[in-house]
Amino acid sequence: MWYDGFMSIIIFIVILLVLVVSHEFGHFIVAKKSGIRVDEFSFGFPPKIYGKKVGETTYNLNALPFGGYVKIFGENGDDPDVSEEDKKRSFVNKPRYIQAAVLVAGVVMNFLVAWLLLSVGFMSGLPSSVSMAPSGSNIDNRYITVTNVVKSSPAEIGGLKTGDKLLKLVTPKDYTEVSSAESVQYFVKKHAGESIKIEYLRGKENKETEVTPINNKEGVPAIGIAMDTIGTLKLPIHKAVWEGLKLTTDITISTAVGFYNLISQAVVGKADMSSVTGPVGIVGVVGDAASFGFIYLLSFTALISINLAVINLLPFPALDGGRLLFLLIEKIKGSRIKPEIGNLINMIGFGLLMVLMVFITYHDIVKLF
Repeated sequence: MWYDGFMSIIIFIVILLVLVVSHEFGHFIVAKKSGIRVDEFSFGFPPKIYGKKVGETTYNLNALPFGGYVKIFGENGDDPDVSEEDKKRSFVNKPRYIQAAVLVAGVVMNFLVAWLLLSVGFMSGLPSSVSMAPSGSNIDNRYITVTNVVKSSPAEIGGLKTGDKLLKLVTPKDYTEVSSAESVQYFVKKHAGESIKIEYLRGKENKETEVTPINNKEGVPAIGIAMDTIGTLKLPIHKAVWEGLKLTTDITISTAVGFYNLISQAVVGKADMSSVTGPVGIVGVVGDAASFGFIYLLSFTALISINLAVINLLPFPALDGGRLLFLLIEKIKGSRIKPEIGNLINMIGFGLLMVLMVFITYHDIVKLF
């Protein structure tokens, strides 16, 4: 048990490092190509283990492997003690469209990483809904698969998880091979109030559990799962790249809508924070994804990358979206925001984000008990 938890943490750290460093590389490469001086590119956070200066940029390997950062000259305002030549290479002295390009580049990189991962997934064989697959596609290894588990339902209590493939339902006097979602629903209704043994496949491991159906809100006997026919969709390279782009776009739009709804509900005090997951919760999900196989983990990494992209575009201080908002305000007012004011607002925003992260992490921990 402890080994699985330890490996989940390691996998999560590797995923976070890759995605955050990819995000920062987006800022880095566009700044470099735009003639802006980049002073530092770091893997992880201090203390520093090793550093090497190549040209004008110092590349650091740090001890805390929770992402990374890039230090762009002039991003926090002008330094009055630098030469005129250096001022020309300062971020703040570049045209606003170049500043915007540097800020957006990290988000674009996260989108591209997600696109790449999902495209590789389709080339290798990605779990896909039969009903949503491109017309004419061949889908192998079809199973009735759990796509959602209702909180505190018989299914959750019995240990079923999203991604489990249902094989057979058994009672002392009856059984059925699972052939469709309807066959599961019929069997559950038929044996309302009885203990039903469910045989299922998780990853490559056969498992079983017992559940007792209860009436849902509509008064219908249920065990608290949503199901779909999921199979392995494998595509040639050109189709995989196209379908990867479509899926990345769809997930991005859905994620953005989800954040909008959450924030709008939070403003009126109706947000359900139990649906928000922080680092501790994500570690658990990473472990589940890894147990289902590498392709599931690849897909989940793409999902995290998209979430990072959307979060960073939110118009909140300390995020890329907040800095873009500052640029828009400067464009409208025709002059710069004073660096000390901008830095103070960003510092306050960062502090609020840390408080929010602590709050979410606390709720993650509470859910474990």
